Amino acid sequence: MKEILIEIKNYSYSIGETRILSNISLVINQGDYISIIGPNGAGKSTLLKCLDRILTGGKGEIRLKGKLLEKYSQKELARLTGYVPQTSTNIFPFNVHEFVLMGRYSYMKPFSATTIEDEEAVNNALLITGTKKWESRLMTTLSGGERQKVLIAGALAQGAEILLLDEPTTFLDPYYQDEIYSILEQINKESGVTILSATHDINSAAFYGRDIIAIKNGVLVFRGSSLEIMNNNILGKVFGKLFLFAAHPENGFPVVVPGAQTHE
Repeated sequence: MKEILIEIKNYSYSIGETRILSNISLVINQGDYISIIGPNGAGKSTLLKCLDRILTGGKGEIRLKGKLLEKYSQKELARLTGYVPQTSTNIFPFNVHEFVLMGRYSYMKPFSATTIEDEEAVNNALLITGTKKWESRLMTTLSGGERQKVLIAGALAQGAEILLLDEPTTFLDPYYQDEIYSILEQINKESGVTILSATHDINSAAFYGRDIIAIKNGVLVFRGSSLEIMNNNILGKVFGKLFLFAAHPENGFPVVVPGAQTHE
């Protein structure tokens, strides 16, 4: 039986008078790969940030491995969860090795040298993500796709059991989109890392995520398999428009294609 890693009970989060998340209840097991979809402003990013305690002050309960989220020290939490933000140009001029090494801060003592374990964790993260060849390059010289792979490497170097990814392929070309999803699939299958990935890409969410969560207006409106969600009875209600579907040429899986009209 799989271990429960994340348990959310009646969790709500507001900014001022605006409710962003409303009574979310969710159980996530070790080794799950869950895609989170929903319209802009649905609350996908907010949910991830609440899980990593970037945002605090919500009502309800979040437990990680049975322990209340607020009971974790910052270092304990960093060893359990790794957060990967959307691709950003706001990167400080560290080289790749230095940047990934910062993922080891929760294992380091002040003013102490890095250990063999730290360097091994960094090296493994660089190898898994295919970024070893760039380790001497400055982060500011990398393309968006290259930088996103390094961000994932930094999260892996933490040794985290849970990866929280906020739109990991936004603004990336098809080559790097495939690269990122292949890396995530490998991490999940070979290392057993639990993945929660928020995305607007319905096809990729359905193809890679074995489980899908849909959020609309801060409310959890669906959880189920990829096959269950790929129809207008569900997707149409989530996004407020009708979709067209076609069979994938290799596996016959339904995929969204351009077209259809907005609900009146």
